[in-house]
Amino acid sequence: MLDTMTFTKLAGGICGALLVLLLGKWMAEELYHTESHGEAAYVIEVDDGEEVAEVEEVDFATVLASASAEDGSKVFRKCSACHKLVQGENGVGPYLYGVVDRDKGSVDGFSYSDTLASMEGDWTAENLNGFLEKPSSYAPGTSMSFAGLKKVEERADLIAYLASLDD
Repeated sequence: MLDTMTFTKLAGGICGALLVLLLGKWMAEELYHTESHGEAAYVIEVDDGEEVAEVEEVDFATVLASASAEDGSKVFRKCSACHKLVQGENGVGPYLYGVVDRDKGSVDGFSYSDTLASMEGDWTAENLNGFLEKPSSYAPGTSMSFAGLKKVEERADLIAYLASLDD
């Protein structure tokens, strides 16, 4: 039953809700959008003319020479979710026993991505360093979703660890 009083209550409720909404919006604008009056209380000075010292790149062979296989075993924990260290036992990725100086894409029984299968050469320490830094940049199209190891010391430690496993 829709009579005049019900219609009046409904229209009054809608108008009241709209009024609360508009007043709430106005109050929020006043609270959070204040105008700046005067100058800042403090100023942070920045020297634009000063040159930044360049970081000297260290040769990877030098870093690899001082790498620790023990620290590399700790870094390998990041890899152990997908790779195994037992020869012939593949996980999501190929086994890594003897990977240093092994032909790329040469593990029997593992289905490599087309990118890695078509790569030629061996997994030298330098190649592994480039791949471990960012696999998607070294081998675009690889199915390896690992983001990479940013620190050159971690990569060198991991390569030293993997090299120590092979007889």
